[in-house]
Amino acid sequence: MLYIQFLFLLLMLYLGSRYGGIGLGVVSGIGLAIEVFIFKMPPTSPPITVMLIILAVVTCASILEAAGGLKYMLQVAERLLRSRPKMVTILGPLVTYTMTFMLGTGHAVYSIMPIIGDVALKNGIRPERPMAASSVASQMGITASPISAAVVYYLSQLSGISDKITLVSILSVTIPATLIGVVAMSLYSLRRGVELEDDPEYQKRLQDPVWKERIEETTATTLDEKLPTSARNSVLLFILALVVIVIIAMVPEIRTLAVGEKPIKMSVIIQMMMLAFGGIILLVTKTKTSKVPEGVVFKSGMVAAIAIFGIAWMSDTYFKFAMPAFKGGITEMVTAYPWTFALAMFVVSIVINSQAATCRMMLPVGLGLGLSPALLIGIMPSCYGYFFIPNYPSDIATVNFDSTGTTKIGKWYFNHSFMMPGLVGVLCATLVGYALGMMLLG
Repeated sequence: MLYIQFLFLLLMLYLGSRYGGIGLGVVSGIGLAIEVFIFKMPPTSPPITVMLIILAVVTCASILEAAGGLKYMLQVAERLLRSRPKMVTILGPLVTYTMTFMLGTGHAVYSIMPIIGDVALKNGIRPERPMAASSVASQMGITASPISAAVVYYLSQLSGISDKITLVSILSVTIPATLIGVVAMSLYSLRRGVELEDDPEYQKRLQDPVWKERIEETTATTLDEKLPTSARNSVLLFILALVVIVIIAMVPEIRTLAVGEKPIKMSVIIQMMMLAFGGIILLVTKTKTSKVPEGVVFKSGMVAAIAIFGIAWMSDTYFKFAMPAFKGGITEMVTAYPWTFALAMFVVSIVINSQAATCRMMLPVGLGLGLSPALLIGIMPSCYGYFFIPNYPSDIATVNFDSTGTTKIGKWYFNHSFMMPGLVGVLCATLVGYALGMMLLG
């Protein structure tokens, strides 16, 4: 019966993924109700902490966007790309990775992607090379961001197990691991695919007057817009917020209110600082609050919160109910072959299209199986697998932004532009992360 119920769980996740975003959350709500009232599983607590973190971070990042800070970051990134155009396949992924690292979400890359494609095309570089890698890199940065929901959830669950587990110790594993993965993926992408003059799809489009005009005359740039000083100030304040969070994480005494008391949890500190600095940015830059909900960061963040609400609650209810029966056999296998749990995280991510939801679903399972925090942190990059099926918004947008047709979803669906960069990046990041986790935290 437990196996049938597990197949039901996967079915509900699949149905939700067909609608994406909010659909994942509400369809999972149907699954949760069936689990409780038909399968008689006791409901667990909803993922309140993760949702509050997402709300706080998204609120601050949305105020940054409304203040013009995101456009300022795009202009800085574009100047860097255009100053070294021949290195766009290396610099493009590093730019999108850095944006995600700072904002805690990969949904801020849509504006930079046309610029990456434009720089590549104007320098005779196959756009697929930097664009596909940049889309993947924007998602790999999530497990390296100190304010992402995935990292903060790991911190909230693991910090009470060992004094070694802090925000800094987690990032000391995930940042170098994912960064090495991004570099490896970029190096792989340098020579992938034929050159533009030999690409049949590109040459075919040049014969079409409409496509030819779009390819030759369209220039994507953000440099023609003059931004107010407040845009730069909002970015500086946002960076200050990240610095303050890291400092508080490194010095527990700051968050200890009285002698003998336990320090305030970092999950609470991050919520507090994000809300506070959101207010500071709002006041200093005199941003209109009516503009805040209109940006892409706010909309994508709210959708993510709802998706995680349903997915995490439904899956947590099942695994808490099923774990006693599964624990023996699975523990033996995972202890002997740790990579099997990384593979499980990867597969779950493919199904639910969210790293935060994957971590929320799989971390309690790993802890329940008795896996060490060092192992669970080391294989954390494997929670990104949704490049495998090319239906994620950033991947679809990247395909549409490439007017040359080199970035594409293949005839056989799985032979798409993001497959190999994703496999190279995630595999390298997971292997490096596992080695670092064992060495630094084991």
